[in-house]
This record gives sequence, C-alpha cells and structure tokens, in this order.
Amino acid sequence: MAMGYLTGCHTTFHHRYHLVWAPKYRFKVLRGEVRLRVREIIRQVCAEMGVMIINGVLSSDHVHMFVKIPPHVSVSDFVRRAKSRSSRKIQQEFEHIRARYWGQRFWQRGYFSITPATSPMISSCDISTDIPTSNASAPPDDPTGVSRSVVQMVP
Repeated sequence: MAMGYLTGCHTTFHHRYHLVWAPKYRFKVLRGEVRLRVREIIRQVCAEMGVMIINGVLSSDHVHMFVKIPPHVSVSDFVRRAKSRSSRKIQQEFEHIRARYWGQRFWQRGYFSITPATSPMISSCDISTDIPTSNASAPPDDPTGVSRSVVQMVP
C-alpha cells in the first residue's frame, strides 16, 4: 500500500513514534562497549515485539528512536521492556555501570513520546465539527480518500 501503510489481519495502520529516554542523572555512559550493547539489546526487543526502527541515535547521554509500532503493542510496553531489559543486562555485564548505578536503576523514570502529524484526518478537518469527505483530488492509492494538506509546526 502507499505511504508506508502496514496491514494486519483486519487492520491497516501507520503508527510512528519518536521516543526519547536517558540514563539516570543524565550521565554520559552510552559510549564504547556499553553503547554497542544497549543498541544490540534494543534491537532484540524490537525484533521480539514486531517494532521496526526507522531511525535511531544513541547519544552519550540519551536514546532517540523513530519507530513503527504495531497496534497490538502499546508504546509504554515497548519502552518498559526495552529499558528494563537493557538496564538489567548492562548492569550484569559491566561492573563500572553497576557500581555507578547502585539502586538497580540505569534509566531515568519515564520517557518522551510524540507522533508526527501525518494523518490526513487530522490535517484536513476541524476535529470539533467537520467530518472529512472524499476529495476528487486525492491520490487513487490513498485508502482514506482524503487529500493531503501541509501542516506547519509552530515552535
């Protein structure tokens, strides 16, 4: 299908999330072998849960991920599993990390999550009153039948 839509048994979806989380105290510990191991663990969790990494960056003091998450997986479950497994394994495998993070907590509590405004339903109608209608100028491979309009994000 067009636009990167994915399908399940009875669903068609386009779920994208930008996720960010950081080590406790924002220590710059995601370097060298620790960085490689965290990346490997997160990739394993993604493979197990059916999450596809579109783009990702491991900075020395935080993780950025842009991912596709299927509808049967909640964002919080994915982040919880990625953070808990990587925390446990990193502390088991790296003595200097275990000594530095003595409370068995490697990551800060919580995470940041945002979805890009790619939905034609959101960008083409006023949610309070309008109901989107089919538009003749919509691309033929667009399953919603609603034309795309550009949404400008204001900081």
